[in-house]
Amino acid sequence: MGTVVEQSRERKGPESQAVREAKGRRRSLPRLRNLGIIAHIDAGKTTVTERMLYYTGRVYKMGEVHEGTATMDWMIQEQERGITITSAATTCFWRDHQVNILDTPGHIDFTVEVQRSLRVLDGAIGVFCGVGGVQPQSETVWHQAKKFNVPCLAFVNKLDRPGAKFDAVMQQMRERLAAPVVALQIPWGSEESFRGLVDLVRMRALDFDADSLGSKVVECDIPAELAAAAEKARHTLVEVVADKDEEVMQAFMENMDVPAEILRAGLRRATLACTLVPVLGGAALRNRGIQPLLDAVVEYLPSPLDVAAVQGHHPRSNENETRETSDLVPMSALAFKIATDPYVGRLTFVRVYSGILKKGQNVFNPRTRTRERVGRLVLLHANHREDVEVLYAGEIGGIAALKQITTGDTLCAENQPIVLERIEFPEPVMAMAIEPRTQADRAKLAETLVALSEEDPTFKVATDAETGQTLIKGMGELHLEIIRDRMNREFHVQANAGKPMVAYRETIRAPARAEHLFQREIGGHGQQGHVVIEIEPQPRAVGNTIEFKVTATQIPGTFREAVEQGLQDGLMTGIVGNYPLTDVKVRVVGGSFHPVDSSELGYRTAAVLALREAAQHAEPTLLEPIMKMEIITPEEFLGDVLGDVNSRRGQVRKMEAREGVQIVQAEVPLAELFGYTTSLRSLTKGRASCSMEPFHFEIVPDSLQKNILNR
Repeated sequence: MGTVVEQSRERKGPESQAVREAKGRRRSLPRLRNLGIIAHIDAGKTTVTERMLYYTGRVYKMGEVHEGTATMDWMIQEQERGITITSAATTCFWRDHQVNILDTPGHIDFTVEVQRSLRVLDGAIGVFCGVGGVQPQSETVWHQAKKFNVPCLAFVNKLDRPGAKFDAVMQQMRERLAAPVVALQIPWGSEESFRGLVDLVRMRALDFDADSLGSKVVECDIPAELAAAAEKARHTLVEVVADKDEEVMQAFMENMDVPAEILRAGLRRATLACTLVPVLGGAALRNRGIQPLLDAVVEYLPSPLDVAAVQGHHPRSNENETRETSDLVPMSALAFKIATDPYVGRLTFVRVYSGILKKGQNVFNPRTRTRERVGRLVLLHANHREDVEVLYAGEIGGIAALKQITTGDTLCAENQPIVLERIEFPEPVMAMAIEPRTQADRAKLAETLVALSEEDPTFKVATDAETGQTLIKGMGELHLEIIRDRMNREFHVQANAGKPMVAYRETIRAPARAEHLFQREIGGHGQQGHVVIEIEPQPRAVGNTIEFKVTATQIPGTFREAVEQGLQDGLMTGIVGNYPLTDVKVRVVGGSFHPVDSSELGYRTAAVLALREAAQHAEPTLLEPIMKMEIITPEEFLGDVLGDVNSRRGQVRKMEAREGVQIVQAEVPLAELFGYTTSLRSLTKGRASCSMEPFHFEIVPDSLQKNILNR
């Protein structure tokens, strides 16, 4: 007979570190987990999160993505499309630990949500489809997690689906992600007969009671047919962990059957050091494998005390500053998201790194050098808000009605300020003209666009210099479609929109030099500026750099900021088609100073005109965004798919046969991909699928540039 283990199963946790903590915390720092759920679209992230909320008692009923009832997919656009669009935060409790979860989108158009979430999280769970394995967006989000040194667990989902293979997904993770994976479980059954899991750490089989919707986990002896495979997998697990951890190695040398507690401790140390990625499995939709995953979150993912103290710099002296994770040090927090809430208005999501954030206290923003009062603090549960008096170090919450804050701003104590590292976001690759339908909508449209751009750093608003049209820019067709839908439903603004257009860039192909002397009399005062610059191309994706190689007698230090602002203005509007210039190095190598007439306006204008003149002689050219694509097609349609990719100026980089299908990896210009999904379905009778993500910019062939500019 098996032993029934209820979902509230607890183990004794680590002791509270009173020296770091204030009274009144919801849970002590060692019992706090901040984690994100990351994956490719349709891998099952939201379903996994829904089961976590149900088994921890956070919700009384499971929501389903396919029914539009998922708690974390609360936006109407998410419910209609069955996808996650915005990262949703929630808090639940498991084994006396507080688990703060951010469920992130899987669609590439909303990758900004993953980026800013990973910036403030301590750990992550990568969800992989047991059939699809490592998919393109899986790679993107995984590499983002590695960039921020976030310790990860992996969860192989959908093991009940035909074609699901646990070992094959692990092998793909090794090959495509270079991830040091190690299995903590093996499946009990496969595909339709998938029943449960074998826990390799404790060497017990886990069955999930269907009558209680998986709430009861039945532990039993390992079935005879799995005994040999379990022994082999357990031996591999011990060897891999021993190779990464000295204490486990010592225990292994004394006894090859390493005790579970020693193995668990070694796994935790290796996971926190990012030298191992524990892999678990399950089928979230069939309520299997979630409680062991929650156990793994508690046992292997870091608390705020397990990650390095947050680093920043002093806003005035620019010296490095450090803030330990403690309630008893000066407050520092990072605003990682702005949202427009229908009930509380403008809501700022924050991660408190140190100190205590109290309702009613004043907080300092080093970027704007302003002080704001915290009027309302909330804990987040999807679109529900729970008012609290205090947010403690390590916690994630929201502040209502802060006015002068943007994504990436630091909030801190004014007498001990610190500026935390800001979040870098990708530039938009697609644009669309938009205009109000009526005069009454004009003012509301401008306000709405400002609010949406504050929420989403990858959504930009610009004005076409030639036509005067308002352009909205985003990461793809779906991104802009969601923006338009939100304008209509949430902000009640009626607007007409043009067809999506590619957001081109410009660059230069040769060095050049230019000089400009600006002299005008404006309002009875002389305005003068004299600048000499040199420009040269830089490697692709490096961005723009500005250097000053002048003496104080040529251009005094007080005017250098004006020169830099002028150069930045000039880089924003290029020469070929008024697109932004990128990958350009600008050196200010000369100039002159007039003791009476030299002014900021003069230097700024001279810098703009000098840059434009230099760019005209530097072989300016257009750049277009190139998308990295993965196309999964049945073998019989491979020739047609490849021919279509070639006709779109695409380059096939790799082909791989897998489970009766061909996987084509290609790079294709975005300009050739409008409506591609529909064309692919037509070409393959609806049997192929594709995913794409921005990859880089490349020079548009000269033969096409004229056509693009004449559109």
